Amino acid sequence: MSLLFNEVQTSHEVAVEVDGTRYKVHYNDIGDSEDPVVVMLHGSGPGATGWANYYRNIDAFADAGYRLLLINMPGFGKSDPVVIDRGSRSEFNGQVVRAVLDQIQVDKVSVVGNSMGAHSATAFALKNPERVNRLVYMGGGTAGPSMFVPQPAEGIKLLNFVYREPTLENVKRMMNVFVYDASALTDDLLQQRVDNMQASKHHLDNWVKSMAANPKQFSDYQTQLHEIKAPALIVWGREDRFLPYDMGLRLMAGLPNAEFHMFNRCGHWVQWEHVDKFNRMVLGFLSN
Repeated sequence: MSLLFNEVQTSHEVAVEVDGTRYKVHYNDIGDSEDPVVVMLHGSGPGATGWANYYRNIDAFADAGYRLLLINMPGFGKSDPVVIDRGSRSEFNGQVVRAVLDQIQVDKVSVVGNSMGAHSATAFALKNPERVNRLVYMGGGTAGPSMFVPQPAEGIKLLNFVYREPTLENVKRMMNVFVYDASALTDDLLQQRVDNMQASKHHLDNWVKSMAANPKQFSDYQTQLHEIKAPALIVWGREDRFLPYDMGLRLMAGLPNAEFHMFNRCGHWVQWEHVDKFNRMVLGFLSN
């Protein structure tokens, strides 16, 4: 876990309105209010939160002089529940990011997004280009299909199965596919994830309801990517079995100011599996 900060001490919540409905949104706020802001957006895995996705990166970014906002989307963590039974979860999440930043009076940000968080980053950037400094994508960003791997991919199938049956055995099966080397995923760590899921069972049930009513949760932005002018860094795992890396190549082809780095011996969680190199690479990208 983070050595300098903890989840409880950095926790905040704010009430926002999206499409006429009010939601309580939980977020972690780390760093000085005068520092440049990096928003970190989590993925869609069962039990996911900003802290769970980025706890290995927090100290390095804060030590480099950034203020971090880890926003938990409605339907995740301590934020309010939601059912996305129509429309785009990407668009919804992008609106949530905008609403949170407005409420806490933060103007311009860089955005780091993992998986679903990368889709959310694209939605936010398209609607709010003047508020984006730089973008960092990991394993996501637009929902166009892989050209080589049948969809849904193996990992996505396992993810949706865990949402329906969140047992330790099923979480182990998913996480063995999620990362390249699962040896660091101890039973205690995985059990903690299961406990977090069970504590927010309503979020799991609502995801299942959302998928049943609206199977295409994420927008395909391929034809709009050219509108995003902000510099973008795309990082991907070569062994990603959730969103194959050719999807990252499509993302790079569409973004006019993007660069792409592929990590070997890496699955869907670059910021966790290759933490030191990821931190150095992203911090260098943000500062230049």
